[in-house]
Amino acid sequence: MGRVALWPHREAFENEEGLMDTSASAVGDGDEDEAKERWAWYDANNGDIKCLPEAGYEQCKAERTARPGDPKRETRRFRNNLVNWPTQATLHHSPRRIFTLPNFNVPTAIMVAFGAGALLLTLRVLLSATPSTAAPLAQAPAPSTAPAPITPAPVAGGSGYWLPALTKQGKAAFNTDASFKIYRNVMEYGAKGDGTTDDTEAINAAVADGNRCGFKCDSTTTTPAIVYFPPGTYLVSKPITQYYYTQFIGDAKQIPTIKAAASFTGMAVIDADPYEEGGVNWFTNQNNFYRQIRNFVIDIQDAATAGIHWQVSQATSLQNIVFNMAKGEAGAKQLGIFMDNGSGGFMTDLTFNGGGVGAFFGSQQFTTRNLTFNDCGTAVFMNWNWLWTLKSLSINNCKVGLDMANNPSNQTVGSVIFMDSKLVNTPIGVNSSFSQNSVPATGGTLIIDNVDFTGSTVAVQDASGKTVLAGGSVVKAWAQGNALAAGAAQGRVQGDMGGAPEKPASLQGNNGFFERSKPQYENLDAGSFVSLKTAGAKGDGKTDDTTAIQAAIDGLKEGQVLFVDHGSYLVKKTITIPAEKNVKIVGEIWPVFFATGEFFQDQDKPVPAFQVGTKSGDKGTFEMSDCIISTQGPAGGAILMEWNIAQTESGDSGLWDVHFRVGGFAGTQLQSSDCKKNPDTQHEPNPLCIGSFMQLHITKSASGYFENVWLWTADHELDQDDHSQIDIYNGRGMLVESQGPVWLYGTASEHSQLCQYQFQGAKDIFYGAIQTETPYYQPNPEASVPFKTNAKYFDPDFSQCTTPGCKSAWATRIIDSESIWNYGAGTYSFFQNYEQTCVNTQDCQENMNQIETSSNVNIFGLSTKASVNMITSGGVGLAKDADNRSNFCATLAIFAQP
Repeated sequence: MGRVALWPHREAFENEEGLMDTSASAVGDGDEDEAKERWAWYDANNGDIKCLPEAGYEQCKAERTARPGDPKRETRRFRNNLVNWPTQATLHHSPRRIFTLPNFNVPTAIMVAFGAGALLLTLRVLLSATPSTAAPLAQAPAPSTAPAPITPAPVAGGSGYWLPALTKQGKAAFNTDASFKIYRNVMEYGAKGDGTTDDTEAINAAVADGNRCGFKCDSTTTTPAIVYFPPGTYLVSKPITQYYYTQFIGDAKQIPTIKAAASFTGMAVIDADPYEEGGVNWFTNQNNFYRQIRNFVIDIQDAATAGIHWQVSQATSLQNIVFNMAKGEAGAKQLGIFMDNGSGGFMTDLTFNGGGVGAFFGSQQFTTRNLTFNDCGTAVFMNWNWLWTLKSLSINNCKVGLDMANNPSNQTVGSVIFMDSKLVNTPIGVNSSFSQNSVPATGGTLIIDNVDFTGSTVAVQDASGKTVLAGGSVVKAWAQGNALAAGAAQGRVQGDMGGAPEKPASLQGNNGFFERSKPQYENLDAGSFVSLKTAGAKGDGKTDDTTAIQAAIDGLKEGQVLFVDHGSYLVKKTITIPAEKNVKIVGEIWPVFFATGEFFQDQDKPVPAFQVGTKSGDKGTFEMSDCIISTQGPAGGAILMEWNIAQTESGDSGLWDVHFRVGGFAGTQLQSSDCKKNPDTQHEPNPLCIGSFMQLHITKSASGYFENVWLWTADHELDQDDHSQIDIYNGRGMLVESQGPVWLYGTASEHSQLCQYQFQGAKDIFYGAIQTETPYYQPNPEASVPFKTNAKYFDPDFSQCTTPGCKSAWATRIIDSESIWNYGAGTYSFFQNYEQTCVNTQDCQENMNQIETSSNVNIFGLSTKASVNMITSGGVGLAKDADNRSNFCATLAIFAQP
């Protein structure tokens, strides 16, 4: 994600097209200065918002503090190199503001529907699948065990979970400290886990050990750490701080509890981005990559705090966590998750019991799946976003399901997808601020798809308490926002939609669209795991490990899993994964595979680094999790992964937390010292900085499941001290030719030269939510170089472009395709040649998303930034930014191509 990460409320000061009015009349009381002051504390030019949990839900205190030094606005850039945006109003600083959240009641007003009624009947919007509760998904059947290739190390008091029993051989190849520990067990640092000893200091010592990346570090990839918690109850009195590039993993067989003491002080039990005095964060929230928390019970029943402060960006995940809070008034000041800022990420399989708010969300774009809320005051409070996809929520015995009505006079929520969910004994389903004349015009966009409101009196109400949509039934397809059917005029809608095509059966599961959680193999023992280093690979960032990797894969027996010890593995020829072997690979905190050498140099004859299945349509299974695939040095002919495998059953082949990262970190030889940006001179691409040809190719007869997969061509340096922006060139992000089914949950593709996502001749594809960014340097050089137009890979042709704004990469291209289902998309352009004047004028490029000769294309919740045309077909802009202004982006609720 790039670094524009302003709060979405910035436009209150721009007053674009009259959408944001900060006058006294607009806010209803006080003078104009007070009105401006009220908006000022939302503005990101001065820092961050902190909701202090001890205030509780009804009066959540928002603490607004200015940061010393430069404000971090343009994402993924740092203190010495910031691009400052002009502010058109005097900003007032106040250390603390209190906003009163809406007073919920059960209204009796009739449903409101307005505008474009005829259009609703023509929109190609999905119909309901049979609703069901969002029960946790079962793991895939565990494979049978085989003779143990690893001698398990004894673990005192262990549960039999395989992770602590493996011999620890992981090394950070580019960390000069040979003694640095990748894996650390909190009990080895003095934690007792007995429920009575204060374990705070011991746990934080385990996290920090080894000169790791904490306060004032910004980022580094050379100090990764897994912090393992054995079974037990860990009492803490202050926050556990999570350093950069850290995974907190609880025992998966006997899940540990972290319990806040009654004397607990701090923002959250686990804090992923702590605040120092003056409001300074440890990390830049939009640069806060590479972290996980999984397999925990977090108990805050005795403390007025939050379970997790999760202010993060890409390549992050929460999984398999239970938040226990007090019920009723006793839990009114407790929050399960508190998220006040950030860029994007993914979370799944979470349960929230009690509390004032289960999940307090605020971030640019996010995907959340399979969340259960029991006895919360409000299940989800959506403080702000640009877009958010909520799937498979089970909301039980709460007062409000989803509250997205924050700041009705200046909506802070861009859009929400609410799908495949069920509410039980929850009087108010959704509280919204959207109305016929609400500001901004497309703020508060909402898509409801297959949500069972039989347990709610009101499905949707407005901020005044009027019923917009009555409860008591399953809502198959309902929307509010701007809608456009191809060939028709755009309209503003709020109501039910009909005449929709059937969702393809191939994409469906037990709860609407199919979903599957990352396998953790908790039912296997340590003897089922084959260590890649034990099998002969070095992972030292300089040895050719190709032969050893291939031999380890070929040697796997049925039921074994290849465990990739942390390291950097050089790959100098294609690694082939036979489909019929049913290979499973799990990494130790994102080990890196580097495609490198002469084999990957010819962009006219591109070859894959990993070939999953020998040819397209090979039947079998494949699972891979927690790995990174990259290149070392220029590799203009490298396709990082070619996905040929065709699943045998839904979701039995997939990637989970697997990321493609090209350039910008230690070992790549594509860093700031090699490829630093050069905006002051018109220039051709540096051939030494051509990182790769393509990142992921899903071929025509292949199928698969992809969750929390980030395709990132680095826009800035992660490791070298300057953390400068850099010019790295990857030709294509993701090319999908599959005839389906393909599921893409929480994926992103950024900074590729030609296109981020291309769906070419594809069919039966689900994706939500996706996120893209155009390369920051374009059009210097423009998109047509250094990669030649290659018809085999269906490259776009920019030869007809006559303006710089046209010569920029596409976010998505849907070409000759059918049955495409998009639930949430954030497609952004933040620069022209590293300048940001175009952000305020909304014209960093001309075209963003292309649809040609395709049918049954269903796009819900599309947000774009600074592209004149949101959707283009036949060279004509169908949907315009200027017609769909939201809080920061432009937002379209629905686009339907019959």
